[in-house]
Order: sequence, then structure tokens, then C-alpha cells
Amino acid sequence: MLSETPPAPDLAGLRDLWARVGGSGLVQVAEQYLMMPAHAARWAVLRSGAIGRVTSVQVSSTHLYHAVSMIRMMLDAGFADAEVTARGLTAPLADPLDRRGWVGGTEPQPALTTLAVLDFGEGRSGLYDFTDNQWFNPLRANRIVVRGSHGELVDDRLVRLADPATAVESHLVRRQTGIDLNLEGFDLDHIIADGRVVYRNPYRGARLAEDDISVATIIDRMGAWCRGAGEPPYPLAHACQDHLISLAIEESARTGATVRTSQEPWAD
Repeated sequence: MLSETPPAPDLAGLRDLWARVGGSGLVQVAEQYLMMPAHAARWAVLRSGAIGRVTSVQVSSTHLYHAVSMIRMMLDAGFADAEVTARGLTAPLADPLDRRGWVGGTEPQPALTTLAVLDFGEGRSGLYDFTDNQWFNPLRANRIVVRGSHGELVDDRLVRLADPATAVESHLVRRQTGIDLNLEGFDLDHIIADGRVVYRNPYRGARLAEDDISVATIIDRMGAWCRGAGEPPYPLAHACQDHLISLAIEESARTGATVRTSQEPWAD
């Protein structure tokens, strides 16, 4: 079974779902954000050890469990308890684009921004920053900052310690075909860092949007796993943990109190 996100609406639902099917090992969840090309490239850089031990991940692009998945995985936080402190702040914002397309919303309306600090212990932290309709609103940029013991990655800018007296800067660079007089067709080819390919589009020629590439990737990996030819794409336990923390973000923002998650059955 490949489930949509989140796998259950609330904590009681997560516990009930896990009690019924968690032990089967047959449920995966379509959490594809780290399979998006730019994020997959960043994660590859982090796993290479380029910035040392990852200690902090700040995400401002997508909401709740999707952002939590990125934070947890990049921090390698596993199922560690999280201490969550969140606040909701409202400010005026024009909103000209939504799921329907360009709607011409030039008059600012109250928009809620939720900020949350996630403390996983052992020097690992996350910062969640999301504004209503940030997925579509072109007036709010996406941002990711990953800090480590020996450098940091800010969006596509990488700074790292090369030797005791040298900090070097490089960038994640994408090869996008079909621009200007390139006649290969509009497509993402690959992304490089320090001259090394860290992501290669597996569906080159299909001319997919990057979100569609990530969806195709998780479906592909699901098929391979079902055939015994690959690793599980995103196990139910991880999706449950993501939503557990996202529920804590909502509770803390609603109550103003710090919320601490505890070990749940799927953490075993």
C-alpha cells in the first residue's frame, strides 16, 4: 500500500493505524519532498560530509509534515523526541496566485505565518517557517538553510572548511536544457556541486516539472520495492513521526505552550 500524506488525521488515528498495520511492513507513504531534484541534490551533498555533522535545518517552503520530513532526515534525527515551541503571527499580504491560478488578489489580506523551533537534543535543531499559501504565492520565496560543524548550505550556496586556514565557497549548479538556443528540449539534465554530479534526472526527455519528477521517483521506488529490487521508499513509521511532530507544532502555536513529543510504538 502506498498511502497519501499524512497517513492519519490525528495522534489517535496514527496510533490506531500503527496498531492495525504497522507490524505488517507493507505500508509506505508518498512523502516525496526529499526526492525533488534540488532537495535530493542538497541531501547528497550533506551525506557526503561536505559541511561535517549537520546540526541545524531551517525550512521555509512547505507545510507541517513535509517540512518536518526534510528537517528530520537532513538532521538524521530518526525518532528522537522533539521539544517544540511555536507561534502564529498574522500580517497583511497580497495573494495573487492560488490553486485556481492568477486570481488578482492585490489587496493585502491577513495571512498567518507559523514559526516553530524544534529541539531534537544532542545539538540538533530545526526551524519551521510557513506562511499561508506559501506553496503558490510568488511574493514569498522558498528558503532552506542547513548548518553543520564545518560549513553551511544556504539554498544553493555551499560554504565549507577546506583546510585549517581556508573556507571555500561553491554553488549547486543545474544544467537546464531548452533555454535560449539550446535545442535539446526543455528539461532538467543534472545538478552539480564542486564539479561532481549530485543529482541526475532519471526521466530526462519526459519534460516533467520537478514536483512531478519527485512523484514519479517515489512511484518508481515503490514498484522496485514491491518486486524486491529496492529499498522501501518511505516507511509508515517515518510518516507517523513526521505527523506526530507537525501535530505538536499546531498544538504549540494554538496554546502558546512548549510541547514535547514522546516515544510512540512506531519508534521501535
